[in-house]
Amino acid sequence: MSLVEELADYIRACFTGLWIRSHEHSDALAEIARLCSEESWRLAVWDISQGLVVDGQAAGSAPDPLAAINSLSNLPQPEGSALLVLVNFHRFLQAAEIVQAMAHEIAAGKHQRTFVVILSPIVQIPTELEKQFVVIEHQLPCREQLLEVARGLVTQPGDLPEGPELHQVLDAAVGLTRYEAEGAFGLSLTRHDRITAETIWQLKAQALTRSGLVQLYRGGERFDRLGGLDALKTFCLRALRRFAGSSGLKPRGVLLLGVPGTGKSAVAKALGNETGRPTLVLDMGSLLGSLVGQSEQNIRHALKIIDAMAPAVVFLDEVEKALSGGTSGAAGDSGVSTRLFGSLLTWLNDHESDVFVVATCNNISRLPPEFSRAERFDAIYFLDLPSHQQREVIWQLYLSRFGLDLKQKRPADEGYTGAEIKACCRLAALLDLPLAAAAQNVVPVSRTAAESVEQLRQWASGRCLDAERGGIYQAHPSQPPSRRRVSRDRVDPSAN
Repeated sequence: MSLVEELADYIRACFTGLWIRSHEHSDALAEIARLCSEESWRLAVWDISQGLVVDGQAAGSAPDPLAAINSLSNLPQPEGSALLVLVNFHRFLQAAEIVQAMAHEIAAGKHQRTFVVILSPIVQIPTELEKQFVVIEHQLPCREQLLEVARGLVTQPGDLPEGPELHQVLDAAVGLTRYEAEGAFGLSLTRHDRITAETIWQLKAQALTRSGLVQLYRGGERFDRLGGLDALKTFCLRALRRFAGSSGLKPRGVLLLGVPGTGKSAVAKALGNETGRPTLVLDMGSLLGSLVGQSEQNIRHALKIIDAMAPAVVFLDEVEKALSGGTSGAAGDSGVSTRLFGSLLTWLNDHESDVFVVATCNNISRLPPEFSRAERFDAIYFLDLPSHQQREVIWQLYLSRFGLDLKQKRPADEGYTGAEIKACCRLAALLDLPLAAAAQNVVPVSRTAAESVEQLRQWASGRCLDAERGGIYQAHPSQPPSRRRVSRDRVDPSAN
């Protein structure tokens, strides 16, 4: 429902206190003015800079907010309604006399058909007025409206792309205000003589950086640079591409549990590039605020940003560290972690936006059980230590990336993760050493944390999907007993 339609319904139902949350005041005022013109309603607009303007005519300089509220009593007409729009009036609602005057005018409006409309980017309603206001959201422009903005700027037929490239441009612009979209389109025309998605993403990344709640990741990772994990890759790509192609059923995401260094974060970062979606990084730690209620407001704002950025991939890294407070009660932080956890759970279950969530975890025992239940995620995958075939692929990838001899002798790599193979190749290139010598500086996590790794495997056995082979994961499905002993024995790191 559009702003005009929703506002008209509330006015006809005689809700005399209306709060419109909007970041586009000029567009909201234009829509309100058009509605008043169509319905023959009287319109007055006040802000601290221009004072009171009634039906397009200045009514004298009245910078006093209390005088602006009292002016509503002069607006009633024998037939029809009268609206007083107060722009950014949340700045003045700390004064007791202003709150009291507004309460009187809202109550009197029931008989006089006068309406108080506050236009503000945030909702800060005083306790005395909470029951007298209804909140209306001024939605960000949809793809069709953004396309109209773009068409209004181009002058040549080739300035606006067509086909799949146009879809990429609109995907990049979704989540911007009309003002921001117009600026992004104009900058792209200035730089490239046509509208491109890359310029829009650059400005969008700046907007996310200003918010400080969500980050836009723009790395170059691809699945062909990530060895193994074939079942996980296939599942994610099929879920996202099938949704884009036909069914309309929205995929929710995956929860990745595994040994540190096995590629959980790499999968999340590469998935966006593989599907042409932005990858948004939600750092739960950045949502915590010092003021009462600030943390809860931050997560609501962050989730709204994510919904507005759809279609997107959302990356929650090491989620058990951020949400572990949700299981320990409210003793440590007055319940902030519990409330953050509850907001995230609700959004994971109920959001309708085209957002695919990839959450990674190293210790499932620290996660609340309700986090991993059905319909929060589409699947829970376990990423085990790579098999011999996987390690062969990973060695080839990193030897080629760091310009090393592909045929040189390799160290004994039983129990190595992909991150440790990468570290060995990088150190060999950095120190100009053979792989066997560089490996003396690498101690696998399968040895430094053998007990934790084994415990994690045993927990995942029969409970998670196998990220490499598919189907239900089974601990040590085809490994000889000698491998288990290697992970427990004391081994000289220099031998590798």
